[in-house]
Amino acid sequence: MRARDKAAVSALRATLAALDNAEAVPVDETALRGLALEHSPVGVGATEVARRELSEHTVAEIVRGEATERLEIATQLTAPAHAGRVAQLRAEAAVLLGFLDGSHAA
Repeated sequence: MRARDKAAVSALRATLAALDNAEAVPVDETALRGLALEHSPVGVGATEVARRELSEHTVAEIVRGEATERLEIATQLTAPAHAGRVAQLRAEAAVLLGFLDGSHAA
């Protein structure tokens, strides 16, 4: 596997997880605390809730944020021992930014 493919897989996995987290619906913990076990909903799908739909703009912001985070971490790693990690982070950021500007490979 080429190094570029590893960077792409790593960046895309992390970004998909970030998008998945952004789609999650916040839980109102105060409502959960007062619910007695015998009053809790039961049955298939009783605790399921529809996930939020993200706009194209929001998705782009999340992807840009993931790329920015990688670039910021890369600038903080100054020791020569971190050169490989810095290169990987910059490659991952390049993959993500490529998706934003449309230059990624199909």
